[in-house]
Amino acid sequence: MTAALSSGQETRLQRFGADIRSAVLMFFRSTRPPGRRPAWPSHSRLALGAVIAVAILAATVVLIDVRALASARQLPAGLIQIFRIITDLGLSGWFLYPTAILLLLLAMADSPRLPGVSRRVLAAISLRVGFIFMAIAMPGLFAAVVKRLIGRARPYVAGEDAWTSLWFGWRSAYAAFPSGHATTAFAAAVAIGALWPKLRPAMWIYAVAIAVSRVIVTAHHPSDVIAGAIVGTIGALLVRNWCASRRLGFAVLADGTVYKLPGPSWRRIKAVARRAVSA
Repeated sequence: MTAALSSGQETRLQRFGADIRSAVLMFFRSTRPPGRRPAWPSHSRLALGAVIAVAILAATVVLIDVRALASARQLPAGLIQIFRIITDLGLSGWFLYPTAILLLLLAMADSPRLPGVSRRVLAAISLRVGFIFMAIAMPGLFAAVVKRLIGRARPYVAGEDAWTSLWFGWRSAYAAFPSGHATTAFAAAVAIGALWPKLRPAMWIYAVAIAVSRVIVTAHHPSDVIAGAIVGTIGALLVRNWCASRRLGFAVLADGTVYKLPGPSWRRIKAVARRAVSA
């Protein structure tokens, strides 16, 4: 009896490991199925956009950063305290931990005993949850590395000096540019809005609130959060297009427009959940 139970547990663990490996390989496969690629602006337009972005950031550093810091310090203490609570909602853990746990639970729920339709529904849910995880994690990882290489001082360190930096310092006090919170918030707004368009207004309000909060609590200059917004938005779009070119939750129209593939209904998801629990 004990041997049979141990064998059953081992088989389930092996299946769980195989599901995790399959999911990772699916997301990171380098080959594309035959099909269209997402449309991107021409190289000249991309170069022009980069120049404009750099100009805006430079102008913000020169004209706005120090003034915004002075204004933030004059706000009522009660308002600043409210934004201290709001700003913590921009931590990536609010998104990455739940999605990672949900992915593990979905892998554990998969079973050969489930009907084929149920397994496809679980795969579709895993795909969308995995997209959210990757669309937030990848820009966040990029921002975390870049900000520590650049080493820009946070406002509470440098005071009125918006140019102080400690290149390759790898210290939190010198990790202001770009803002990690803003990167996470805007990546989440793009990723969640791509899957559920009705949530876009709420998600963009959330992203802007997080960006503003970082300035009000004097953790970042305005240029830091603008840079974070750019990194988060572009990073999430790159992950979406990566998925679309491989028909992973998204696909591409003839003109290069990316669109969301239909997913399982809530009714079917609940039915599959009941089967998975009883399996």
